[in-house]
Amino acid sequence: MSIENHDIGQKQFHILKVLEDSKKPLGSRIIAKKLQDIGIRLEEGSVRYHLRFMDERGLTRMERYRDGRTITQQGLMELRRALVGDKVGLAISKIETLAFRTDFNPDTLKGSIPVNISFFPQGSFNNALRAMKPVFQSELCVSNKVKIADGGERIGDVLVPEGMVGFATVCSIAINGALLKAGVPVNSKFGGVLQMSNNKPLRFVELIHYSGSSLDPSEIFIRAGMTSVNLVNETGNGEILANFREIPAVCQLLTMEIARKLAAVGIGGIILMGNVSEPVCEIPVDVNRVGIVLIGGLNPVAAALELGIGSESHAMSTLVEYHELVSFNQTCDERS
Repeated sequence: MSIENHDIGQKQFHILKVLEDSKKPLGSRIIAKKLQDIGIRLEEGSVRYHLRFMDERGLTRMERYRDGRTITQQGLMELRRALVGDKVGLAISKIETLAFRTDFNPDTLKGSIPVNISFFPQGSFNNALRAMKPVFQSELCVSNKVKIADGGERIGDVLVPEGMVGFATVCSIAINGALLKAGVPVNSKFGGVLQMSNNKPLRFVELIHYSGSSLDPSEIFIRAGMTSVNLVNETGNGEILANFREIPAVCQLLTMEIARKLAAVGIGGIILMGNVSEPVCEIPVDVNRVGIVLIGGLNPVAAALELGIGSESHAMSTLVEYHELVSFNQTCDERS
């Protein structure tokens, strides 16, 4: 294993990812715990071994005694050059992990819920709010519940950079989490661009399978400028971000009941549910399964970008407690 060949093993790759995502030094115990949270079992002693290995190669460094390690610039470069095979499937892994960790209960309004986070420059954030307002009013999003944090503050375990405003929107994985807790197995197949006609879903015009992507497809489509959310809001025709899931046919009635409960507390997202074994929006569905189309949680952010208001978006970012979320209108009032 040599740096010259840009070859880091999967375990080192995931340790570097944990360090990259952290804004402070981490010790081996915390790293092992964070790895366990994403389904990677590595004993604390093994983590220490890999850290010493990466210290020697300049990928990580020890900060002050007992403060733990941080990733170096060389480590960041190596992470970017890591084998593509190490990265494939990270999107589906994130979905499954966040769904498992979601414990929001619509009956008690308690528990955590997954969110996407976008960073806006402070100077353009009020303009962004004005741009996103029509989208929240037309319900082209999972929920009108949001969370805002200024630079230096945190949303879940994500630190907002100085000079930026963090804006969290509810992620469609909230549906996955609720269904999983009710015993409904969900197959998350892909994220895509959904063509709307007269305010109804027509067909997917672009798609990326989660199992073959290291990024959330919504991030890719937003950066590529492939949406026309504002046009859909104004005319009912255009393209929005959406996701495709499948559930066993036997779970359809239970899924509808859970969806009603979530909608009653301000969490929607299901724009279309098909019939058993029938295609949905021109997408084939497996035998004895039902296709579901979910609205993308980043549609409001895509609408702002369409009007020239840039941001850095991170889909499927973290979990926040439901009680920390407020309505979008309240946020506008507080920021005006």
